[in-house]
Amino acid sequence: MAINRIFRTCPSTGLKIHRPAENLIKANAVAAVVFLAVGGLFGLSVALTRWPAVHLLPADWFYLALTAHGLDVLLVWIIFFEMAVLYFASAILLNSRLATPRWAWTGFWMMLVGALIVNAAVLAGNSSVMFTSYVPMKASPWFYLGFLLFAVGALIGCFVFFGTLVVAKDEKTYEGSIPLVTFGALTAAIIAVFTIASGAVILIPTLLWSLDIVSHIDTLMYRTVWWAMGHSSQQINVSAHVAVWYAIAAIVLGAKPLSEKVSRGAFLLYILFLQLASAHHLLVDPGISSTWKIFNTSYAIYLAVLASMIHGMSVPGAIEAAQRKRGLTNGIFEWLRKAPWGNPAFSGMFMSLILFGFLGGISGVVMGTEQLNLIMHNTLYVPGHFHATVVAGTTLAFMAITYLLVPLIFQRELVLKSWAKLQPYVFAIGVAGISLFMMGAGTLGVPRRVWDIQGADALLSYDYPAAAYLMMGLNGMSAILAALGGVMYVVVVVGSILFGERTAEKEPEASVAPKASVVGHYGSAGTLKLPGTAVLVSIFFTAFVLYYFVNWKYLSEVWPLR
Repeated sequence: MAINRIFRTCPSTGLKIHRPAENLIKANAVAAVVFLAVGGLFGLSVALTRWPAVHLLPADWFYLALTAHGLDVLLVWIIFFEMAVLYFASAILLNSRLATPRWAWTGFWMMLVGALIVNAAVLAGNSSVMFTSYVPMKASPWFYLGFLLFAVGALIGCFVFFGTLVVAKDEKTYEGSIPLVTFGALTAAIIAVFTIASGAVILIPTLLWSLDIVSHIDTLMYRTVWWAMGHSSQQINVSAHVAVWYAIAAIVLGAKPLSEKVSRGAFLLYILFLQLASAHHLLVDPGISSTWKIFNTSYAIYLAVLASMIHGMSVPGAIEAAQRKRGLTNGIFEWLRKAPWGNPAFSGMFMSLILFGFLGGISGVVMGTEQLNLIMHNTLYVPGHFHATVVAGTTLAFMAITYLLVPLIFQRELVLKSWAKLQPYVFAIGVAGISLFMMGAGTLGVPRRVWDIQGADALLSYDYPAAAYLMMGLNGMSAILAALGGVMYVVVVVGSILFGERTAEKEPEASVAPKASVVGHYGSAGTLKLPGTAVLVSIFFTAFVLYYFVNWKYLSEVWPLR
């Protein structure tokens, strides 16, 4: 009987679910959704201020909102959700008890208190230093203290995850190697330790500086170390959302990767090389050698790009193989046309994959090229790129898997199913527009972090091409659409948790019923005869090459040789 109080068996998957782990997943997921809603509201106000025809906020409120938006959506929402993913990928998928639940709760409360302290410091009006918080701009000491509390709490969560892997191995709750999804989560946790350690290295002296205990922080040193945290935190996201892609493909379709060993190798490349992408924020900084810049943004970073390309081929390839195995073999794309597009988990996952690859991946490689970086650094191209990666990629993937976690973990059926089916499309279209129009405006020279792109208060005015103002208007409209998609997600998820019919009392519908047990028993697809995936990959490479060389042509026009 004691075992039954600690574990329950999921009726639809057969997974043995550790109740303390389940409660922690619920707490982290709920906190994540709340901060997504808060951060999204700030983001909408920022977009409407950047829209010249609306220009919603005054300057001081714009920078306050920009700071809160970056912190709440780039760090708080995503890392809370990643904690839920780590506990799911370890205790739940491995049928194991969670190591030290008390420490996990300690980490959760530290993260929550830290996030609240940071938001309070920002809303107080004396910490509008934006996400990067570059010195010599100085925030309130509470800002840095809250940041550190949140980071330490996340670090505790990572070590609880590592401990759970040890417990599962020692108690033999699974056979063979850990599942691929768990391996991807392990990759994210390893990168997280590096990221959080880098943050502590720079934020602790910065806290002392804000207290006037340390007299000076070197600006170049700050930027170099800070981006080891600021950008690497997004590499946690990449590893986590790629693991989510594999999980959703397996849960919804029973899909297996083309080669599990190759996919694991790609995750390993992330550990070794992905953090080097941080260098693209430093390519115009003095004091860093060209040798270091070129090595990090060419030879080394290509190995991380290779890893993403492997996953970008393996996931749709796995889906095609699974669909063809079901008899969808007519033509090149019957498997894709007859995919479960009405299932929000699948549609959100697949659009996340496409948008991350075509918008985020291609623009990231272009921006990570030292010479090309000169024409887009510190323009709106930069936030356009990371909206394609962090929002269209990570956030959309996390939204997608939520539709499977609600029945599995919260034991509730989805409410407003028509909303749930539509939500990924509304959000994806809105975010794609935000990314494209900001990158377009950035290509025309519109700067980031600027309250008024028209420069009404500037001593020396500069008039951008008319297309730039059009793109900022379209960016504002896209932000409204993305915000609508975000509201639909929050309403469906919160409504399902509060009012959804209990899955224990009703057989889950086939469109959302998890088959999560297959995630723990992978293997490989067993075929490479995937003409549809080959066509998609060919389209991607063609777009990649054309866009890459178009930017070199543009560089030659703005930087002519004499």
